[in-house]
Amino acid sequence: MLKRVIMVIFDGLGDRPIQGLGFLTPLEAAKTPNLDRLASYAECGLMHTLGRGLTPGSDTAHLTLFGYDINTCYSGRGPIEVAGLGLTLEDGDVALRGNMGTVNDDGIITDRRAGRIRDVSELTPIIDGMEIDGVTFLVKPGTAHRAGVIMRGKGLSGAIIDADPHVPDVPIRQVTPTDDTPEAAKTAEVLNKFLEESHKKLKTAQFNQDRIKNGELPGNYLLVRGAGQYVGIPSFKEKYDLTSCCIAGGGLYKGIGAFLGMDILDVPGATALPDSDIEAKFKLALEKIDEYDFVFVHVKAADSLAEDGNWEGKRDFLIKSDKAASLFRNLPDDVLLVVTADHSTACEMKAHCADPVPVIFHGSSVRFDNVTAFNERSCADGGLGHICGLNLMPQVMNLLGRLKLVGA
Repeated sequence: MLKRVIMVIFDGLGDRPIQGLGFLTPLEAAKTPNLDRLASYAECGLMHTLGRGLTPGSDTAHLTLFGYDINTCYSGRGPIEVAGLGLTLEDGDVALRGNMGTVNDDGIITDRRAGRIRDVSELTPIIDGMEIDGVTFLVKPGTAHRAGVIMRGKGLSGAIIDADPHVPDVPIRQVTPTDDTPEAAKTAEVLNKFLEESHKKLKTAQFNQDRIKNGELPGNYLLVRGAGQYVGIPSFKEKYDLTSCCIAGGGLYKGIGAFLGMDILDVPGATALPDSDIEAKFKLALEKIDEYDFVFVHVKAADSLAEDGNWEGKRDFLIKSDKAASLFRNLPDDVLLVVTADHSTACEMKAHCADPVPVIFHGSSVRFDNVTAFNERSCADGGLGHICGLNLMPQVMNLLGRLKLVGA
């Protein structure tokens, strides 16, 4: 009987036919004998993550795949990002993500990433713990120029615009509320005060003075965005009674795992780039399935390659991924393997799109269908049919024999 789960999510896996590939998608054009073999002994189908006509973001898509309704549990990317940095959120907190950018004496943003500063851990302690009008600001470094911020206090709201204008060579943007509530007005006012005071402290920091002397841009302004107010949600363990872990290279996906209470496992060589050591991720998943009921593995680069319009690179990355998938050829009899994607990313658009993605459920007691290849076109004929993302975990729980009886 199936008792444990490995779920592999290929970011941006699905695509559209490309003339240069003979009107095949990169997944169809890739030689994937190992994934095809898994599909041959699986129940297959297609999935619209958020539903038809909705283009998924990576954050909303993953939450949905894990069975969390984004209409009730998603308030923005900020809470997910800060969770990935190891910060603990409390009910009512407003979380934001941001960049250490460069602002000149006239208040013009000259660089949104401070010359792609590689580390801001010397800067965040300068402004961490500041208190303004009863609101405490917790600031922690992220990867490279990034940082996470928590506003903690009474009467706050996530209904504010981004302080980050998302383009350089424009003036600093004042944060304003997006609704008429006093909570939003208060949050915008306090955040503006914090950003102004932070700028004064960062501007005079010795670290930035040294960067200027070395001909480098200072990280003297925190450009925040993605505000979201945290509301407590049940952890993955509370929701499904399954212990879980997350294996990922990208910060967002670690953040999603942390947000849901999964243990975050680091993998040397997991870069979230095309050079990422996928084999190391899959090996760790197989090792950890003896310790956890549910292992989530995220594989990123197909998405970023498609966003660059690099269909050859996407095809080749999927070939590389398939070679690593040979490790799943002899799974224990009680392990269910789910392979799917969070969304399609079309090379021709260089963007996410609302096209469905393939999904397979492979395991010793899974009723397999007549599909013999893992790709968009083949899985359309699968016995699973056409599902939405919120159907994924119920099917997992069904195959584990954990669904409750409806009726007598």
